[in-house]
Amino acid sequence: MMARSWTAFRSVVKPSRRVAPDSNSVVAALAIPVLVVDEAMRIRFANPAAEQFFQQGSSVLCSVGLEDLVSDDNPIFAVVRSAAESSASVFEHAIDLHGPRVHHRSVSIQAAALPEQSGSVVLSIFETSMAHRIDRQLTHRHAARSVTAMAAILAHEVKNPLSGIRGAAQLLEETANASDQQLTRLICEETDRICALVDRMDLFSDSWPLEREPVNIHQVLERVRKLAGSGFARHIRFIESYDPSLPPVYGNRDRLVQVFLNLVKNAAEAAPAEGGEITLTTAFQHGVRLAVPGTDTRVHLPLVVSVQDNGSGIPEDLSGHLFDPFVTTKPSGTGLGLALVAKIIGDHGGVIEFDTLPRRTIFRVFLPMEAAALTDEYGDQAQ
Repeated sequence: MMARSWTAFRSVVKPSRRVAPDSNSVVAALAIPVLVVDEAMRIRFANPAAEQFFQQGSSVLCSVGLEDLVSDDNPIFAVVRSAAESSASVFEHAIDLHGPRVHHRSVSIQAAALPEQSGSVVLSIFETSMAHRIDRQLTHRHAARSVTAMAAILAHEVKNPLSGIRGAAQLLEETANASDQQLTRLICEETDRICALVDRMDLFSDSWPLEREPVNIHQVLERVRKLAGSGFARHIRFIESYDPSLPPVYGNRDRLVQVFLNLVKNAAEAAPAEGGEITLTTAFQHGVRLAVPGTDTRVHLPLVVSVQDNGSGIPEDLSGHLFDPFVTTKPSGTGLGLALVAKIIGDHGGVIEFDTLPRRTIFRVFLPMEAAALTDEYGDQAQ
């Protein structure tokens, strides 16, 4: 009786027919850049992720060859030829992709022959640089923490004795002749300079908790632009490309002003005296998440703020240490500016990274958004 009832139920309730998704829609939805290259190395197809990767629209990409994007001695060409000749899938790890339209980016390439089109190859590009940059960012945080500890030591072991040295020099100055007074003033000036350096390092201190609230990042950038435009960046042309629908940043307004004022100041000093430009950009980028060390929490970092200049670029030998304390290219610089930026961004749970080449250096800051907006965007999973 039970079997007959189940059979009758199955005959009445038929499973709904599922419509297979369109293959073009699937490829377009992939977060992995995908290209189709023919036997002449001409690009025949590019998905939206590839457009974002190469910063060119599909119509432009499909009108050029692969050699117009990357240098002709790049290993990617050998991977494409190998896949086309063997009619099999070829995977190459840790390729340094660089050329006219892409700066050095560490990627892995998978190339597979397209059976329907002889000589054509499907290229999938798996970028590893973001993982490396996040790992490098965590290293910068550790470096900043070491400066924090050193600042506390300096404040006690250096600053206090310096005040005694300065006081002694002032007492000597009262009874010294004119030539000796020059030396006592030199002692006072140098102790003041060292104290100022220690005070600046005290900014790394964790003695004050970071008070956070919803912050309109565009108001922060407008404040920074006005301060820069009326001072050190009078000769610079500012270009603003903002996403007006961007939700609030969950952060500290004053600290964020400090971060972007520092980045804009560096950009203004790097830009040429004539024709200098700084581009400020905001955007929303889905899918950027970072695990918080020591916890099971993952922080969403969808808000991207970019500061771009048209200067000569960052020297290659400094690129790996740019956020380390006391690293600078300025003759009178202390090398603490970007280290402080890295610490403040780290305190916000964010990430900072950069790309550089002549006439185009970009610093990108990834920040968390305010909790209410985060819940609306990602639902309960955001918790």
